[in-house]
Amino acid sequence: MILGTVSVFERDGIYQIYCKAMQEDGMGSLYTAYEELKNKLEKEGLFDVKYKKQIPKMPRCIGVLTSNTGSVIRDIINVSTRRNPNCYIKLLPVPVQGKGAAEKIVEAIEIMNKNKLVDVIILARGGGSLEDLWPFNEEIVAHAIFNSELPIISAVGHETDFTIADFVADLRAPTPSAAAELAVPNIADIMLELEKYNNRFKNSLKKKIELMRLRYEKCMTNRVFKEPLQKINERYILIDMKVKQIQNSINNKLKDNKTQMVELITKLDTLSPLKTLARGYCLTEKYGRIVNSVTKIKKDDELELRFKDGSANVKVI
Repeated sequence: MILGTVSVFERDGIYQIYCKAMQEDGMGSLYTAYEELKNKLEKEGLFDVKYKKQIPKMPRCIGVLTSNTGSVIRDIINVSTRRNPNCYIKLLPVPVQGKGAAEKIVEAIEIMNKNKLVDVIILARGGGSLEDLWPFNEEIVAHAIFNSELPIISAVGHETDFTIADFVADLRAPTPSAAAELAVPNIADIMLELEKYNNRFKNSLKKKIELMRLRYEKCMTNRVFKEPLQKINERYILIDMKVKQIQNSINNKLKDNKTQMVELITKLDTLSPLKTLARGYCLTEKYGRIVNSVTKIKKDDELELRFKDGSANVKVI
């Protein structure tokens, strides 16, 4: 930028500039203030991605903060209506340039948040010079966007224009029309996606039914369903076998015990004193006790002699 006076050399038709001050292009006072504020807010974390709010995928109502005249609002309405006619647009007119515009923008953002009027806000205006876009570079606007509970899409200027509002907003759109495309889902795409899911669900259901049918047929061919009493009959047979095994075990045990008893009786009979008596011997008893020594008797004792076929009482002489 050059500050000075211009004169004309009439003979040659040449313009001459008498320069009094010179400043590098793009480094005016507004641009310097813009860079300083941008660096300040960036250090404060207002541009941090972690603070960006998610834009709703299916908004029912969209709030637009822009001028009520001009092509911006018409472009947003046309695009949103074409993409989803069921999405409502609420316009809250605000001045987008000039003195006091920043305060009006802040007030409109606060009204939208306080009354929860919409699901998402589009902050938009057309292109312009740095001076024209300056309300969107004000610090109060940046803090209002950052503190908004409702997500905000910034669509200020043309694609090459960047304002402080673009960096603070939850999403930046290069143009107001692009902001409408980002905020409003295409109902045709959604219907196509739903149709795709519907077909997938149908195919999944058919496969599930086919699988269940195959499992049903497999179950019905199972022996349990064809011969439900077969298992019970097998158990009855098994019980009969076990009963016979028990009976055989008992009979074998009785037979063994009987044989053993006969053997014991035979042994006992062999050792019986009655066998001895049968060979001509007798038992001498005194008062019911066996007398096995002559020292245990004396004169006049009454004894009982037991033979194989009876007994006799005797007296010792």
